[in-house]
Amino acid sequence: MSAPIKLKSKHQGEDVICIIDGEFSSALDAHITAETKKSLRAKPADWQSFISASSKGITYVNIQKPKDGKNSTEHYRIAGAALWDFMKSINKASVHLATGNESSALAIAEGLWLKNYRFEPYKKKKSAFEIKHIGVQKEISSKKEVDSLIAVLDGIYFARDLVNEPANILTAVEMAKRIKDGGKQAGYKVDIMGRTKIKALKMGGLLAVNQGSTKDPTFSVIEYKPAKPKNKKPIVLVGKGIVYDTGGLSLKPTLNSMDIMKCDMGGAAAVAGAIFAAATAGLPIHIVGLIPATDNQPGPDAYGPGDVITMMDGTTVEVMNTDAEGRLVLADALAYAKKLKPELTIDLATLTGSAIAAIGTYAAALMGSASDATKSKLLEAGTNSWERLVEFPLWDDYENDLKSDIADIKNLGSSPLAGVIIAGKFLERFTDYPWLHIDIAGPAFLPSARGYLPKGATGFGVNLLFSFFKDYK
Repeated sequence: MSAPIKLKSKHQGEDVICIIDGEFSSALDAHITAETKKSLRAKPADWQSFISASSKGITYVNIQKPKDGKNSTEHYRIAGAALWDFMKSINKASVHLATGNESSALAIAEGLWLKNYRFEPYKKKKSAFEIKHIGVQKEISSKKEVDSLIAVLDGIYFARDLVNEPANILTAVEMAKRIKDGGKQAGYKVDIMGRTKIKALKMGGLLAVNQGSTKDPTFSVIEYKPAKPKNKKPIVLVGKGIVYDTGGLSLKPTLNSMDIMKCDMGGAAAVAGAIFAAATAGLPIHIVGLIPATDNQPGPDAYGPGDVITMMDGTTVEVMNTDAEGRLVLADALAYAKKLKPELTIDLATLTGSAIAAIGTYAAALMGSASDATKSKLLEAGTNSWERLVEFPLWDDYENDLKSDIADIKNLGSSPLAGVIIAGKFLERFTDYPWLHIDIAGPAFLPSARGYLPKGATGFGVNLLFSFFKDYK
């Protein structure tokens, strides 16, 4: 369902009208009493709260401006989520954002619609309340920016739906199909490779992880190429597509771990959602997405600790733990990316528990060989989208942990320390171009709802990448 955000020159029958910091447009004067104006302009004790009042059958809400030092856009996103709760409490499903500026109005709309997300295809009884309409005052925003917001929100919903889908339904083959269907809607191409082509490419990492499964792997190549892209060489996005991860023979504990492992393709979903958003918005950026996908199962033919496998680029890897499988499938995709001669490659993956231990669920870990200027732009995009990044070092010292006695490299470090960085050093071996790695294990899938983020899949990475592409060069 596309975000129902529309530009309007005046409100037209909306249930709720939202103003910011007591500012009233001239169009509202005929619909509101002086007494209501006065009550709305009162200052609440908590700067994060808002004041509501009714006048002539319309409910008005006044949202406070952020306190000095607070991120303005994020403040209004959170306010949008709070407004959703308020509208549910009074059972009013349409709102008109009447004052403020473009940034504040669209951020409120963003928070409202992100909060409105539900994943309920398997429920007999659906949620009774949902937002039906969000109007934005025409004088404070532009069609281009509204369409851009709708595109990124649709991309986030697309990614969330992919991650939330149960693994018995969303196999690697089914995920590839849904991404291809998304391409028909948004305007990008998808080439889906099956087992035969994957074998021909000699993708030993992807094939090894798939050995224990009864289901086929896929390798999907997504391409969005507008008529006049800004970049001469493509930006390549790589997304980890482990549709379900038992840990393989290095079996995960079932309690509070394996039960949510449908989320291990969060990187693939972020790549698909970001390209969906970019294509829908018509951004002038040539993007190629690579998604290696399979489940990781402890079947009778499963690869095991102690095995040696040969990757696409000929590198041999001693498998120390079959639950360090994500880096194996990503490595093959990163090696494939060399053929595309990318201007920049960014991979996203729910890769390590170490990233969660280091920074929790509020940010993702960033590292890589791209220039400081490129990193700076991506970090800025993280702040703008509030999908924040924390840069980790990728010093050569860490490479010692990956030395193997019998192969070129191991897939796990020699100690439990710095696991997020060791995983990055493993991936670095398969690149020869400007590259960034984003470990989204913490923020991609939440144990409980937070603000405009739902319990479960958040779609982390879509807004980040879209913000980066929107301001690229």
